Amino acid sequence: MKRLETVFENFLWNSRFIVLIAVISSLLIAFAVFYVATMDAVNTIYYALQYGSPGMDGAERAALRASIITHVVEIVDGYLLATVLLIFSLGLYELFISKIELAENSETSSNVLLIRNLDDLKNRLAKVILMILIVRFFEYAIGMKFSSAPDLLMLSGGIALIGLALYLSHIADDKRS
Repeated sequence: MKRLETVFENFLWNSRFIVLIAVISSLLIAFAVFYVATMDAVNTIYYALQYGSPGMDGAERAALRASIITHVVEIVDGYLLATVLLIFSLGLYELFISKIELAENSETSSNVLLIRNLDDLKNRLAKVILMILIVRFFEYAIGMKFSSAPDLLMLSGGIALIGLALYLSHIADDKRS
């Protein structure tokens, strides 16, 4: 009976390696999103170089400027999403498989990449996701057409709620420290 228990406990313990599927998948997707965001950045630089073209009239220049700003916000959003996936991948690995000794011993390593428990992973992901939501809000705000006072009130209410979310997350960080 003891031998069966030992075999079953070994099986349970080793079943944690199934998490490697999520770790590798998240890492590959993070690389893909970094690639997409980088290609978007390269294309945006190309369009930005056209901004100074002397043959462009004011309306074309304004449209190009709006397009460039929108693309920059999308690039930031892409890099933040890739960062979420990277943190998620590293966090799952550290929680379920093994500590990453290189990260712990490195003088240049950020504490963001050191995950000690599930709450650490959750808090780090929540911060980056909050930043993604803020960037997304900014992206929509840039494209909004303000035609009435309620439009401006909704924008200012959204900004106030973002400020409140940042304030509350900062207070929560201070309490954890």
